[in-house]
Amino acid sequence: MAKLKSFTMNFGPQHPAAHGVLRLILELDGEVVVRADPHIGLLHRGTEKLLEHKTYLQGLPYFDRLDYVSMMAYEHVYSLAVEQTFKLPVSRQHTLIRTLFLEITRLLNHLMAVTTHALDVGALTPFLWAFEEREKLMEFYERVSGARMHAAYIQPGGVTNEVDHQLVTDITTFVYQFGDRLDEIEEMLTSNRIWRQRLVDVGVVTAQQAQDLSFSGPMLRGSSVGWDLRLVLNYEAYSECEFSVPIGLNGDCYDRYLVRVEEMRQSLLIINQVLPRLTFTSSKKVDQQMEHVINNFKKFTGGNHPLINRRPRYTAVEAPKGELGVYLEPELLQPKRVRIRAPGFIHLSALDYMASDHMIADVVTIIGTQDIVFGEIDR
Repeated sequence: MAKLKSFTMNFGPQHPAAHGVLRLILELDGEVVVRADPHIGLLHRGTEKLLEHKTYLQGLPYFDRLDYVSMMAYEHVYSLAVEQTFKLPVSRQHTLIRTLFLEITRLLNHLMAVTTHALDVGALTPFLWAFEEREKLMEFYERVSGARMHAAYIQPGGVTNEVDHQLVTDITTFVYQFGDRLDEIEEMLTSNRIWRQRLVDVGVVTAQQAQDLSFSGPMLRGSSVGWDLRLVLNYEAYSECEFSVPIGLNGDCYDRYLVRVEEMRQSLLIINQVLPRLTFTSSKKVDQQMEHVINNFKKFTGGNHPLINRRPRYTAVEAPKGELGVYLEPELLQPKRVRIRAPGFIHLSALDYMASDHMIADVVTIIGTQDIVFGEIDR
């Protein structure tokens, strides 16, 4: 008697739709997925262990490399953890600047997420439009930090540089026209018959299942759970801003797409509320006395703040991909232990659940809707 045997196929790590160095082993019944087994580790650099051998400031640039699409969001959560440990104050101006660039970072992330997802499914044009807009946003990064990607701009105690009036004017101009660019992307995708056929009822996750799987960010809100840490924790200047938390209805890939697009519109609202509150002061003359230069060098390299709280601390923020957390066990000069809760790692672990009983082509759609970046997964 003939015996049926399922077929096993490698997806990646070289596959252009794998969103990084993902090796996915698919067990198939014809073209229907029976099991999806993600294999990670090809990018692993031991970031958490490296952080235990660096001073607090030396550890900051490692966070830029975790999610190389949402750089400042990762600097921010680490800076918050250090500030809470050492009770470091942050000025109101720097709080506003942080909020501004956190929302610029959200735009950067969602532009990449939505249009590379479209590229995976077969739509090229939105990807080209989005990268034109991302170029403008990365120029804002460069103007405040000197770097397009690895900015190291948000640091414990504030930010490294003030913003000038011209930069604020240019950001205002960008915000004014960006809504029209979003309209163009939606005109191409939202009602498109092919786009809807590829996304609607694919990768459905109910509200209860999303919570059981520890989803966060757009993955959770796409399943109709209105949870946003910006409102829950009221960090930075979010408590002063009015904005909505978009949620989906069906918990499928299409809902998650709609949530990310609407989140970009809400980011524009937040940026418009922050910009008028920024103040500009004349630059202060730097004290060039050698004793002060030496003291600043010692403070910057070693730190001279008393360790206020030696208890371990978990700090979380609403990063563009979801809840980003840092668990920190402090010592005086460097952390004793650092652990990172990366949202992409959690979401990728649910791929088997989301892809079962779908076609091979749907796996590409589901990976795209998860918005995974392997820097944070293979940390």
